[in-house]
Amino acid sequence: MVFTILSCYSFSQAYDSGNDSLPESDFSWPEGKRMALSLTFDDARLSQPEKGIPLLDKYGVKATFYISPGSMMKRIDDWKMAADNGHEIGNHSIMHPCTGNFTWSRHKALEEYTLERMMTELDSASRLIKELLGVDPVSFAYPCGQTFIGRGINTRSYVPLVAMMFESGRGWLNEAPNDPSFCDLAQLNASELDGKTFEQVLKLIETARAEGYWLILAGHEMNTEGNQTSQLETIEALCKYAIDPDNGIWIDNVHNIASYIRHNRK
Repeated sequence: MVFTILSCYSFSQAYDSGNDSLPESDFSWPEGKRMALSLTFDDARLSQPEKGIPLLDKYGVKATFYISPGSMMKRIDDWKMAADNGHEIGNHSIMHPCTGNFTWSRHKALEEYTLERMMTELDSASRLIKELLGVDPVSFAYPCGQTFIGRGINTRSYVPLVAMMFESGRGWLNEAPNDPSFCDLAQLNASELDGKTFEQVLKLIETARAEGYWLILAGHEMNTEGNQTSQLETIEALCKYAIDPDNGIWIDNVHNIASYIRHNRK
């Protein structure tokens, strides 16, 4: 009987807490902006320097590219130019390890990794980017959005490692934008841009703007069709919408926004 009463009381407490009105945030974006938006792209796909980056440059929009060294080395000069033009180059590991449940990742499965191996790999990727592009990566994107290494009771999060090595860590296929006054910069949420129309993305923007949040969009290919492709038509519409001052959006790369948050939230 005592257990039942305590259980009901605990549930009541949790229910009441979940229905409390949210505290007002005292965080302010610069220059009267009402939200922040970052466009991010993974893997250094060839369509990015060929088609996507010239489109972004047309509107003066700066994005973050989490590059895979193998693909990057096919277009070194283009990536150097992108960095010189204000686009951010982020770390996405050397091997792009994911769960071994993906058969293509079985030989680099996170289940078989150790923290020491991961640290060495992330450090090697940063050193290679520094050597080839002349920039020090401060932003990281978790391959496949997965943040663990090991199996069962030996499973460990490598989020603390990312927090020590980078200014920010970005996820993948997350359900919410980021509250600048609360979010963990080492575990930033990102919503999928691939395959989305502008109208679909606009709904995400409106939700983030209503709360004053930071929306991070993540994609891969930047083209007109294909799997894992952010449509050029959608990207162009996003750029036009975001740079319109009337829409109250600060669109910038991940580093610039993460740095602002770190220095301005209480």
